[in-house]
Amino acid sequence: MSGMDKFSEAGKPPSARGFAAGDTARAGKFEVEFEPGPEAVGGSGTAGSAGAVTGRTGRRPSATAQAWAALGGDPALLGRVTREQRGGLLPSALPVRELASATVAACSLAAAEFSCVRARSALLPPVRVDDGAVATAFHSDRLVRIDGRAPVTFAPLSRFWRTADGWVRTHANYPHHRARLLSALGMPDHGPAEDEAAAGRVATELAGRQARDVEEAVHAEGGLAVAVRTVEEWTRHPQRAAVAQLPLVELSRLDAAPTPALDGPTGPGGLRGVRILDLTRVLAGPVATRTLALLGADVLRIDAPERPELLDTHADTDLGKRSTLLDLSSRPGQAAFEELLSMAHVVVTGYRPGALDRFGLAPESLMDRRPGLVVGQLSAWGAAGPWQRRRGFDSLVQAATGIACLEAADGAGGASS
Repeated sequence: MSGMDKFSEAGKPPSARGFAAGDTARAGKFEVEFEPGPEAVGGSGTAGSAGAVTGRTGRRPSATAQAWAALGGDPALLGRVTREQRGGLLPSALPVRELASATVAACSLAAAEFSCVRARSALLPPVRVDDGAVATAFHSDRLVRIDGRAPVTFAPLSRFWRTADGWVRTHANYPHHRARLLSALGMPDHGPAEDEAAAGRVATELAGRQARDVEEAVHAEGGLAVAVRTVEEWTRHPQRAAVAQLPLVELSRLDAAPTPALDGPTGPGGLRGVRILDLTRVLAGPVATRTLALLGADVLRIDAPERPELLDTHADTDLGKRSTLLDLSSRPGQAAFEELLSMAHVVVTGYRPGALDRFGLAPESLMDRRPGLVVGQLSAWGAAGPWQRRRGFDSLVQAATGIACLEAADGAGGASS
């Protein structure tokens, strides 16, 4: 939710229905109470106290407690977390500030625990989360500057469009996705430089079509577009039904091998010596690995030569990493990857399930070659359901699941969350 998309000049998606303050946010998998939990009372407090109060009052655990429990963390360690609350940050119809601070707290606590175990110390360092710093990190795509200019985050054909019966959201930042969108619409491709002029023709074309027909036509062509849905509409969708049965974070052990040994002493952040191969795409994956780099890990971002990351996106999401282009379909590229894999502790992928299997990057295959490896997987729609193999980005997930409608209905919050 760090970069809620701006709507096209034509207007905004229709307002959501039947979703009032005090309800629980159920558009996605993470459920957070709108009402601040005990950790919010009186400014700084401990997340541990929230867990204790929950047991007595029956209230839902705090956001931090939920995130920490999803990772299988020891609830006793939540007492080491304090939070500095600052009002007016990340305004939203949904509890974005709570979710943002909770994820940062859980991540920081995990890193602190890892550092403590690695140093064979019984003293877990305290974790302090400042809402101001969290909000700055979540707004990084708006604050970063490239040679003094603001980054370009969305191409002209990546936006909300009105259709005959509603709205669709398209994503055409990458050249191949842009070409597939135009092809699905039966429109000529005069090159990216002409996309501002082409936007008017696309708007006219889409205005005469049904939103879900566009969704399926663009998907069939290998492009990216979704019909904008309300929360209620998404709740009835079979993809929502499939992922609702899954935990927030799935953890499994694929082999019994110990984690490969770490070299050298611990350092700032606690992850010094942890080598991570990053095969992700905007936005969640690169930000996750950027966080690991911030915590001291040695992260190498790998992209295909014919599809490098957009430079403005790279400037924001790849801070602290090294980057390389590697053709995994070629023998030299495969040999280079195997050498990197032999020294890696973690591989993180951010593509739809099965998309990278042909390159030997299925978790089971990776662990056969590197026993004890940790494999992290992120995808837009999850690892189950009819949409699990669909391409997707954060902006499309927000549009399909009702988040965009909620933020549009909220007014001021919609442009900031």
